[in-house]
Amino acid sequence: MTAPADTTPPPGPAPGSDPAAAPDLGPVLGSDLSLVPAVRPILLDAGGVQVSGLLAEPAGVHDGTGGAPRAVIVAVHGRGMCADYFNGLTDPLNSLLTLGARLGHTVLALDRPGYGLSARQLPDGHSLGEQAVVLHTALAAFAQTHPTGAGFFLAAHSDGGKVAFHMAAAEAGGSLLGLDVNGCGWQYNPEARHFPDTLGGGASRLNWGPLHLYPPGTFRASRSLLQRVPRHEAAQTASWPAQYPRLAGRVTIPVRLTFAEHELWWRLGDDDLAEMTALLTAAPHVTVERLPEAGHNISLGHAARAYHLRAVAFLEECLLRGHAGTR
Repeated sequence: MTAPADTTPPPGPAPGSDPAAAPDLGPVLGSDLSLVPAVRPILLDAGGVQVSGLLAEPAGVHDGTGGAPRAVIVAVHGRGMCADYFNGLTDPLNSLLTLGARLGHTVLALDRPGYGLSARQLPDGHSLGEQAVVLHTALAAFAQTHPTGAGFFLAAHSDGGKVAFHMAAAEAGGSLLGLDVNGCGWQYNPEARHFPDTLGGGASRLNWGPLHLYPPGTFRASRSLLQRVPRHEAAQTASWPAQYPRLAGRVTIPVRLTFAEHELWWRLGDDDLAEMTALLTAAPHVTVERLPEAGHNISLGHAARAYHLRAVAFLEECLLRGHAGTR
């Protein structure tokens, strides 16, 4: 949950019909920028709400010369940010959009309702649950005009993870391939519970962690990502610990939770995480990982590529489980 007032750091078969076929990883680990897929803006009509975002597709999918993508990774940004959070702020090779597309997946990063082009339409935004309904509608609209391969997989950050849990808990959530969330726990760290003061100011250490975790220029460049937090979303921040238990038991898809080594927003002791995962009673598979050398804004840091590769690997595991279940 990245607070917009806290940008100043503290001092000091390749795409095809078989979802279980492994993609060609040859060019992925290289550094040739000529291989980076194009990222282009997209606008979806979600029941009258104009949902903007960014789209990257595997080679040949956009122009019809290739097969279908393996799946669609739907990237959901955090508090006070936008879809561009996932687009390699200081290095395009760290972008989830381009990396996922190079691995054969379409990547769709959406501006949540109240952000991006819908901010003028929804100046007060939507509650977390209402955002989930709109995003499900947006995905249905996307599927009408774009190939989706095996289906949709959610990759969400911070407050976007809260919306993703709402999406996964909804009736339509059962058709999702999996849920990969980072930076979103259950119970707030006592240091982060002083609402609204923590969110409005003094939260740089919580949002970022040590400065060396981020490439040079990150903090200046990150100002381009920041957007006003809609009122209806902000009003639900303190109620998340009560919302999560009601949602968790209704999630019926695989779940992966990632927490940065220097994550400070949440209580992350072994007992805390065991209690959080124990509530995911209907999820067929739950895993928790801790990412070293990372702060809360993982996708903006040096650890971005490591995290994105692990998220895509989890999607591949979900595809394998789904493929095995069809035999």
